[in-house]
Amino acid sequence: MSEHIRLHIPGPVEVSPATYEAMAAPMIGHRTKDFVALYDSIQPRLQELMGTKQPVFLSTSSAWGVMEGAIRNLVIKKVLCCCSGAFSDKWVDVARRCGKEAEALQFEWGVPVDPAAIDAKLATGEFDVVTFIHNETSTGVMNPLAEVAAVVNKYDDVLLVTDTVSSFTVVPIEVDKMGIDVLLTGSQKALALPPGLAVFAVSDRAFARAAKINDRGYYFDFLEFKANHENSMTPSTPCIATIYGLNHQLDVIFAEGIENRFARHEKLNDIVHAWVQENGFEFFAPEGYRSKSLTCIKNNREIDVAKLGSIMRTDHALAIDGGYGKIKGKTFRLSNMGDETEATIQNLLDALDDSLTKL
Repeated sequence: MSEHIRLHIPGPVEVSPATYEAMAAPMIGHRTKDFVALYDSIQPRLQELMGTKQPVFLSTSSAWGVMEGAIRNLVIKKVLCCCSGAFSDKWVDVARRCGKEAEALQFEWGVPVDPAAIDAKLATGEFDVVTFIHNETSTGVMNPLAEVAAVVNKYDDVLLVTDTVSSFTVVPIEVDKMGIDVLLTGSQKALALPPGLAVFAVSDRAFARAAKINDRGYYFDFLEFKANHENSMTPSTPCIATIYGLNHQLDVIFAEGIENRFARHEKLNDIVHAWVQENGFEFFAPEGYRSKSLTCIKNNREIDVAKLGSIMRTDHALAIDGGYGKIKGKTFRLSNMGDETEATIQNLLDALDDSLTKL
């Protein structure tokens, strides 16, 4: 293999050798006592991290599988999709492809979702589901989850589906306290695992809604997940090696301490932010709404972002992201999530300093 390029893109993020070693455990059957023991060991720690007493399910898919599944399981009337970036915008198309009526509540990229705008839409009585991305990875905006949840909870017949793919284990999230009906995340971001595993929790209200819908499909049927959970199993064959990796990463997270993990992410994020300001760049996200897991940097200096990425890769064996979708080249993104340390972030910033002199 060629030299390893260390990842500082917003996902997949770098995976540690210790995690790969854990994933190399001997294979087991997914209908055996060994798998039951593995599943049961993971469950209470995921519940603690999500702040929920509900079961936490493991889906062999990207988070998009569960995002689509939530639409199929929950929408009867119409879904309101809060759109403020590439991934939240996509949810409208996904909903319509599932045969559901959907409306985009559109915000400019870089502008946080406004809870008051959601309130105004829900007051019409047209909607029974809201889709919401907590941390919009494409723009580096962390949307106001607690405030949005409080608005949605005013409406008894409206369910809140929340994507925390790049915020889970980076900042505190309390599913039960906030009244979130579906919380979902993926393995390849802050959990620092390879892609292919989605993790999600479902409220009792959401289970009740799903029971009213006949065309939920099978693979992402919430009631199938619940029935299999009662036997500490998954509906279909899971990615067992990645679940071994998750078990290891949960050991790492709880050994560090949850609060310490939150504090580490914030400190590393602050270090990157200081570099942005010291080098004359600006932030794409506004003050007070900036992600703690990554930084989306506005290319106000009008540098050649593609060339910067090439130099970083060639000269320093580091990968950064050159912006996503319609803001490609107008921004670039640096990740500090997962297993990153002050040393690895400083190495990234030193390499950026050197690479900027070569443009």
